[in-house]
Amino acid sequence: MQIVHGTEVHGVEVDAETRCSHYDSECDVIAIRLPCCDEYYPCFRCHDAVADHARETWAENRRDAEAVLCGVCGTELTIAEYLECDSKCPECDAEFNPGCANHYELYFDG
Repeated sequence: MQIVHGTEVHGVEVDAETRCSHYDSECDVIAIRLPCCDEYYPCFRCHDAVADHARETWAENRRDAEAVLCGVCGTELTIAEYLECDSKCPECDAEFNPGCANHYELYFDG
């Protein structure tokens, strides 16, 4: 577990900007709060490695939930803001990994 801008982020070898042992490129700087445990993780693999329960996804009607943490500035984005941000933090302009879109179905329904 790592404290990132005052927020606990759980996972495997999490750094101060939310990178982990699974995804650690320069732009791997988000964590996602999962609805099953209300905890932030850098990725689905981190959740599966350290949580004691099955991962759940956010329901499509919960797009207003603050569930994405920018590891660079600490801004919490709603799911809708994150899905519409074009892989860039709307607060600090940090680049997010565009490849994360390949895993959206592991976090978000719809």
